Amino acid sequence: MKAAIYARVSTSNNGQDPTMQTRELREYCERRGRAVADEFIDAGVSGSKESRPALNRLLADAKRRKFDAVLVYRYDRFARSLRHLVNALAEFDALGIHFVSLHEGVDTSTPNGRLVFGIFASIAEFERELIRGRVRSGLAAAKARGKRLGRPTVTVDTARITALRASGASWRDIGAQMGMCRETLRRAFELGKQTSF
Repeated sequence: MKAAIYARVSTSNNGQDPTMQTRELREYCERRGRAVADEFIDAGVSGSKESRPALNRLLADAKRRKFDAVLVYRYDRFARSLRHLVNALAEFDALGIHFVSLHEGVDTSTPNGRLVFGIFASIAEFERELIRGRVRSGLAAAKARGKRLGRPTVTVDTARITALRASGASWRDIGAQMGMCRETLRRAFELGKQTSF
């Protein structure tokens, strides 16, 4: 079984070094008889960023099935949030790749690891539903206060568009003159009358 090792330290100038993480992960692979396919290390990269150079390479190599398992030192070294973790684990699961978090003792190739993943997925879904409910409540409260939601109404003078088109003006020029995007102008022109959007 081939494993990919992922390590991350936020700042390398404060004495943080990914060597401790990679050493322990290599030792784990050795004890389990797993070959290390590659090591992906983000040094000096904040965990709050979902897109990180080494993590992006790891995800691309996962899609190419270059390894069978991803090993991390801790969840927080890998994922920026529970949702990010659950999404990555779901993608790994779909690709047939196991995920091991060394210090949390989670290995998705085991029944216990799959149980923990299921719990995480449930918590992430619960979190999404709470957020969705808060958004709906906020929108309802705004409507109750008389706030108009959505895009503002735009009145388009199609006679002016017609005249400008007849004089040979391009859609870009008309858009610049009228302060509107070309698609709105084209739609109004097609309808051929004063229109509100």
